[in-house]
Amino acid sequence: MKIAIVKLSAMGDIIHAMVALQYIKKANPALEIDWIVEKAFAGVLEGNPHIDTILPVNLKAIKKDKKQFFMQLNKVNAYAQAKYDLVIDAQGLLKSAVVAKLLGKNRAGFSKSSIREGIASYFYTQKVDIAYDANTIDRNAKVMSAPLGVKITPQMIMDKEAFLFYDKDEVLGALSHEKKNVIFVIGSTWPSRNYPKEKFADISNALKENILIAWGSETEKEDAEWIAVHSAFVTVLPKINLNGLKAIIGESDLLIGNDTGPTHMAWGLNVSSITIFGPTPTNRVYETPINKVITSSSEVNHYKLNKNDFSIGEIKVNEIVKIAKGLLDA
Repeated sequence: MKIAIVKLSAMGDIIHAMVALQYIKKANPALEIDWIVEKAFAGVLEGNPHIDTILPVNLKAIKKDKKQFFMQLNKVNAYAQAKYDLVIDAQGLLKSAVVAKLLGKNRAGFSKSSIREGIASYFYTQKVDIAYDANTIDRNAKVMSAPLGVKITPQMIMDKEAFLFYDKDEVLGALSHEKKNVIFVIGSTWPSRNYPKEKFADISNALKENILIAWGSETEKEDAEWIAVHSAFVTVLPKINLNGLKAIIGESDLLIGNDTGPTHMAWGLNVSSITIFGPTPTNRVYETPINKVITSSSEVNHYKLNKNDFSIGEIKVNEIVKIAKGLLDA
């Protein structure tokens, strides 16, 4: 049986869906799995032994260049020549549903009540029902596995094997052999999701370990450099690709970061982590003995997130430091 999974973006969402692959493949070792993804995130999938072919698209380019519409349409139609027995849309958006329709006749995805863009469900021949405000990882696991007759339980997810893979590169030269290596992920998609840079500096000065800051934009780089000026324990990493990001996280002892893709990489790599939450719901992650969460006092409406909620800044440094020391000493 040959299937295509449509999960285009974003990084964290792709990671949350990938956990299902090991169980799907275990239940049906002969299954061939291709994955359609935005090319900017293809590196997240690279190296996973359960994926046969990564098929990149660049649908985001259509917003800037309308000519890209036909180029991307042709690309998806070319992918459809593989004659998939089943296409699973794990995204649940109209654009991903359209891609799924182009790829094959048998299509599975979320039911109308399970997604924000309910119209997407009309494109599926098989529909999976799960509450929109259920745990994000459980939602991804169910939409990926139920169409194949596979059941993935929360305990199975807790017991998962690491499923992100990387080649070690020169970035690993930043790692210390004398101190614990702690990665800071200081950015995200909204300013209100970001823990203040001043408090990241305070965490660094309290831990006194080898602190490495990853960044993905010039703003994040400037903030990282500010933290480095205010803490002698900080090294700002160079600009790195997704393989390098997986490698540096995978070889580190702890990651502390905002609710964003690189932070979720730690969970996918079975690396200790602390995810700092403000205006976003904690049900986007699984809390485990090594993957902890800390939240502000805000009441989060899963259906209408408040981008003007800066309560994340109220979280006390000493609370994060206490959790971090416990994980590093374990």
